[in-house]
Amino acid sequence: MFNFDDANKKGKEAVDTFVKSYTTAAQGWQAIATETADFSKKSFENGLAHFEKLSGVKSVEAAVELQTAFVKSSYEGFVAEATKLSEMYADLAKGAYKPYEAPVAKATAAAKSAVAA
Repeated sequence: MFNFDDANKKGKEAVDTFVKSYTTAAQGWQAIATETADFSKKSFENGLAHFEKLSGVKSVEAAVELQTAFVKSSYEGFVAEATKLSEMYADLAKGAYKPYEAPVAKATAAAKSAVAA
């Protein structure tokens, strides 16, 4: 027989789980967006400062040396930022899934019990 109290309880649990997951995901996306904006601003400022330095150079050798150092530091900064963002994305995925771990484990156990019986 259908029990409305159990159905209501399970519905509330499902909504609570979704809200926890959504909240975690929203916070993660906000952190990623902030980090990306900060990196973009920093990169723009560094590029502008480099251009100002480059415009004051008197020799080709000095310009090449300055450009080489800038490209190297820009590449290293990009790789570091990409690594940081990939870790943030992984944390986002783990955090968004975490509220579902217990219900999924419970459902899996129930399914195994039903199959075994």
